[in-house]
Amino acid sequence: MADQDDLSRLVDSMLASYRSDARGRQIGKKFMPSRGEILAIVDLLLQVFYPGYFGRQDLEENAVEAHLHELLGTLRDKLTTQIELCLCFCDESAGRSTRACLEHAREQAARLLARLPEIRATLIADVQAAYDGDPAADSLDEVILAYPGLLAVTVHRVAHELYAMGVPLMPRIMSEWAHAQTGADIHPGASIGPSFFIDHATGVVVGETTSIGRGVKLYQGVTLGALSVPRDERGRVIRGTKRHPTVEDGVTVYANTTVLGGSTVVSRDSVLGGSVFLTKSVPAGSRVAVKPPELSLRSHGEWVLDFEI
Repeated sequence: MADQDDLSRLVDSMLASYRSDARGRQIGKKFMPSRGEILAIVDLLLQVFYPGYFGRQDLEENAVEAHLHELLGTLRDKLTTQIELCLCFCDESAGRSTRACLEHAREQAARLLARLPEIRATLIADVQAAYDGDPAADSLDEVILAYPGLLAVTVHRVAHELYAMGVPLMPRIMSEWAHAQTGADIHPGASIGPSFFIDHATGVVVGETTSIGRGVKLYQGVTLGALSVPRDERGRVIRGTKRHPTVEDGVTVYANTTVLGGSTVVSRDSVLGGSVFLTKSVPAGSRVAVKPPELSLRSHGEWVLDFEI
């Protein structure tokens, strides 16, 4: 009986919390996108982009057409439903009518599906860039099956399309799932050209308004970020400004380098060495490096463990 009383008091306390602060709860609402269904869409997209690597692995040439027809039909239905829920969720939260959500969702799902062949062509260029840029890669198959950077870029290219169409929530759910899986945090708003390669992936951050050209290579720990968050006279964050850098064609950025600022341009064919901190633009063909730290070497008998840096 005491346990039941304790439970009842806890329920009352939680209900009071819900009622006193409406943030962080969705109660009495009709529309809510499904994270599980959105991740199922990601799985279907992987099967469409890389047939035989994901999903069915026993595909024969004469079965591909029927298999693809079934995949795309399922993908269209799931996309339409989840886009509708995302649109309605935002409209309901803002007090707007939700009557047009289904029509808009059908249009946006059709637009994304029509873009899939072009997206796949770009992704194959990304696969080739990963193989060409990494001597440790034994084959294109290894890149597709094992490389976290490619997974992050694959999800990003779809999330970016949805972001550009104005679909709320879904692009970010996709990109944050890829972040958790790969260690690479690419905002769906970032614009990225073809033949893009993230080597190792871990710790890479690419901000929302970043623009990346063709044939760019990033190593682990690279940040393409903002200098500071601009605010208006009332202290509110100003949105919709260019906060993140532009990285032009053919640039290589080595490990743990940070490039900040919306006006910062890393011009074409430049190389940024490891651990560079850059907040100003560099001209085409630049080679940017930090001065090597001075090493202190002592013989075994002279060594003192004083943790000097």
